Amino acid sequence: MSITEFITEQTHKYYWEQDLNCASTTLRILSEHFGVELNSQVFDAAIGMHGAGGYQAQCGLVEGALLFIGIIARAKGIPDPKSIEFCRKLAETFAASYGSLECKYLRPQGFRSENPPHICEELTCKAITKEIELISSWLEINKHDNLELV
Repeated sequence: MSITEFITEQTHKYYWEQDLNCASTTLRILSEHFGVELNSQVFDAAIGMHGAGGYQAQCGLVEGALLFIGIIARAKGIPDPKSIEFCRKLAETFAASYGSLECKYLRPQGFRSENPPHICEELTCKAITKEIELISSWLEINKHDNLELV
């Protein structure tokens, strides 16, 4: 299965079978792809991270990825300043690619009850694909940081 097929299949499953939000879906797919086990509290914390609970603030696709970066960086021994710098780069790349970090621009119709559910499914697949590319490259560049001294 290609990475695109994996992301599309998992996104659809998490949105339509489990009714997860974009941040939780992003976290789950990133953790599965990179083989990082996440504590259930991480998913509990992401429960309202879909535009700040529908307020149309920062997109959960960004929030989920930023949370994941901190988790995988610690797991790989990458120093915090490098993680923080990469979070900024990921946010800048997302904003340049999609025009904003905010749901009010990415999802201009808002979170009204008459909107179809999971309206951001296509954007989710595109964003997670790009996030996997960026995170993979970043981990490759920083792989020396997790080498233990012998």
